[in-house]
Amino acid sequence: MKDLLRIGTFRRLLGGWSIGNLADSALFLTLAIWAKDLTGSSAAAGMVFFALGAPALFVPLLGLLVDRVHRKSLMVVANLVAAGAAASLVLVEDVSTIWLLYAVTVVYGALGILNGSALSGLLRDLLPDDKLDEANSILSTIDQGLRIVTPMFGAGLYVLWGGQALGLGVATLLVITAIVLATVRAKESEPERESTSFWSQTTAGFRHLRSVPVLWQIVTVTAVAFGVVGFFDTMLFEVIEHGLGMPSAFFGVLASIQGAGSILGGVTSARMLRRWGPQRVVGTSLGVLGISALVAAGEVLGSALLPAMIVAVFAAGAAIPWMVVALVTTRQRLTPARLQGRTAAATNLAMNVPQIASIAVGAGLATLVDYRIPLLVACVVLVACAAALLRAARIAPVEAEEPAAAEEAAEGETPAGVEELVEADAATVPATEAAEPITPSA
Repeated sequence: MKDLLRIGTFRRLLGGWSIGNLADSALFLTLAIWAKDLTGSSAAAGMVFFALGAPALFVPLLGLLVDRVHRKSLMVVANLVAAGAAASLVLVEDVSTIWLLYAVTVVYGALGILNGSALSGLLRDLLPDDKLDEANSILSTIDQGLRIVTPMFGAGLYVLWGGQALGLGVATLLVITAIVLATVRAKESEPERESTSFWSQTTAGFRHLRSVPVLWQIVTVTAVAFGVVGFFDTMLFEVIEHGLGMPSAFFGVLASIQGAGSILGGVTSARMLRRWGPQRVVGTSLGVLGISALVAAGEVLGSALLPAMIVAVFAAGAAIPWMVVALVTTRQRLTPARLQGRTAAATNLAMNVPQIASIAVGAGLATLVDYRIPLLVACVVLVACAAALLRAARIAPVEAEEPAAAEEAAEGETPAGVEELVEADAATVPATEAAEPITPSA
């Protein structure tokens, strides 16, 4: 990873993305608390998460936009628009203005989709293929680490000075993000003009996924798996109350344990991908999640359930970054530069729709059946999906998952292509910038 941090453009991109991620995570969780305080209604708080997911309906259009403009400029403008939206929260005073809170949340949901798709394309343009896994590993590690601390940051601002102060603080962070991103000097692939119909252009990401066997295998199997992953969101509270005999607040402890596992998963994901290949990594990740579901449903564990749950939650936390980094990196490597946005959007849609549906189904089942039944169903589906991908890896493994350049990096040598990037980068930024790393908090 040290070779990546020698590239000034990547350091700046990483720094800007990290600041923006801090702002996003601090705001959207606290908005739900704010909605609850304004209305006294849990349903009103839940509507925040619905508003956050609403832009997923426009994912194909947002992906097309990412492929039709310069991505760095799009990220700068998107963050400035989001900053304006966050600043408008100073106008939210009572229940009559709660619509503005939901509107800001929708803007944030769209910003997340645009930034994620645009970042995928920028990384594809900026880095050689054999360094994409390390870049995604760094991003995943920072993302998971911020999720541990940012809710406290956002809630602290809200409790001490109110939602208006939170909105202004987040707006300031987003303006800083835009400024840092504007200084990234990356040579992007030029937007292409297509003569095909609008429908054909919009759905090109889905067609590309279908045309690449390994991508199609991973995305379809993972989409099936995500059709039961949402059960965890509801059933975990049932496990805490009825299985562990703990108060609901114990969820925070498990969330922290999962976060620690996710950091470990982010740090190790690039090495796993190079050694095992994408199908094995995603298959293994799904298998770990399946075993975790079995542990959560394991009444036979008796008094051993608590330590088993701690291990299972930690392992599940590690498995999620393994899966995400393997999927994202493989998609980036096997997708042309100007299809990155639409293919990323298509992948996100394929994952989000089953997961949202399973959350709704899980919420309904929680009132109708014993919590162990949905968890056992999740276990069976996840293990079957894992077996399908592991079998596919044996039949038709993806070759060259550990390039020679990556081997050189592991031995401490500079990979081919990275030296040229560093030299080119040093020629386009001040000498002090090229020589000194820029930390994510800079």
